[in-house]
Amino acid sequence: MYFYELHETDDDLFTDLVLVHDSEFAEDEFLELVLEARTAVLAKFEEDSLVEAVANELARIHGFTVVDDSRIRVAVNVSVEEGGTVLAETDERGAARDTGDDDDEFRSLLIEVDPEDAR
Repeated sequence: MYFYELHETDDDLFTDLVLVHDSEFAEDEFLELVLEARTAVLAKFEEDSLVEAVANELARIHGFTVVDDSRIRVAVNVSVEEGGTVLAETDERGAARDTGDDDDEFRSLLIEVDPEDAR
């Protein structure tokens, strides 16, 4: 599995998305796919952000998997304080849900990766 990341801007927080694909794309090849998807969705996207629209288009046309909150099955709040590391609440889709507590900022995602592919 190969991982690709999209950013909307350097200044906006939480506008990054990770995409996964079975194939490895060269940097310039991936950029071309992103530019193609951006052009296709720019005038008509309904998602909350352009990054989400581009990621969904890449998933639809080129078979990428978008790694977003809907894929999270278990979320754990991690704390340096004893007893502070606990399960976070999740909604029915498995996505971590913000309960308004400041401690809800941490999320975990376990992805099984073949060690040979990590080199």
